[in-house]
This record gives sequence, structure tokens and C-alpha cells, in this order.
Amino acid sequence: MYCACRKPSARTTPFRSSGSSGSRHIAVTFGEKAGLQDPVTVHNFYVPAGGDEPDVMVNPKFEHKLTFLDEMRDLDTLRPAQKDRAIIVGDLNVAPLEHDVWNHKALLKVVSHTPIECEKLTAVREAGNWIDIARARIPEPEKIYTWWSYRAPDWAAANKGRRLDHIWVSQALGDRHHSFEIARDTRGWLGPSDHVPVTTELEV
Repeated sequence: MYCACRKPSARTTPFRSSGSSGSRHIAVTFGEKAGLQDPVTVHNFYVPAGGDEPDVMVNPKFEHKLTFLDEMRDLDTLRPAQKDRAIIVGDLNVAPLEHDVWNHKALLKVVSHTPIECEKLTAVREAGNWIDIARARIPEPEKIYTWWSYRAPDWAAANKGRRLDHIWVSQALGDRHHSFEIARDTRGWLGPSDHVPVTTELEV
């Protein structure tokens, strides 16, 4: 994930989810020291993947993921005021919309696209009135993928992708985005990640 904020940071702060031994969030504020008259805060998240079984009774990892999303929804710092300039980037490990996956019906019981995960990630976005850059620039029903499983013998031919990597901006930056790109070709590199970079350029 890359957001084109071109100056060094002034301040960083972590968020540690309950029930987790490690931080999965860092916030960086770019302000006066970065040459900005009006500060911009960038939140970088990694939402837990949640394991393979979408059942909290048998899979503690899935329960942790749902709890993490609830905590994101309730986090005051993810509810920017109207004039606050803020960005969320990261592997959020949820493909929230019907056309964010290769087959909506087939994946309704697959972790990352279950209705409860989609509802909870949407609740995070709506609680902060965030703008989803990908869908602002590429509306549904066009498919968007940022992840292709290692389990597919030929990922490109199968093209069974999901949109798990996101860039959101606050309302104050809603008219400041000038691009959105997915570096799909990197999935075919030697020893690649199953996620590919997504980028946007913002005027800050």
C-alpha cells in the first residue's frame, strides 16, 4: 500500500487491540515539520486474517478478527471531524462488496467475504464517514482484486481474486485524489506476495 505523502513524519502512535500480543496499527501525522500547513494523519492497519473457519465457536482467530473490527469501529481517532485530513491504508483482509471477489455466492462462507465481516468493515468505514478510494474511482459492478491465492496453480488464468487491500480518505480529502492503480503484474514476479501494491496520489 502506498499513499503519496512526500515528507517525513512528525509523530507516530500505535493502537494495540485487546487480546493481541502485538500492534497491528500505526498512525503517522505529517505536519509543520513535513512542510504542511494543515496536518495529515495516515493510519496503517493490518486486520487479522481470521483463519480458515468462519465460526467463532471453533476458531478463535475468527473471533479475534471480528473483535478487532469492532474496536476499529469504536476508535475515536478513526472518526475524523469534517475538517480533519486523514487516510487509512492497509491489508484489511476483508473484501466487503459483491464485486470485490471473483464469485460472490461461492465466497459467502469463506473468511474475508462472509456477511458478518463485510458488515463490520462497512461499519468501520461508515463510522468515520471514510471515502473508499478504489470504489470512488472504479465503481461497481467492475471487479477489483488486490489478492490472488497461492493455492491456485495458475493464478492469472484462474483470476480468482479478492480486494483485501484498501485506501480510504476522510471527507476533507475527498476531492484531492487523482489516481488509483493496482500493480497486478507484481503477482507474477519471482517469489511474490499474494497481495499486490495499490497506490493513489493525493494533493495534500
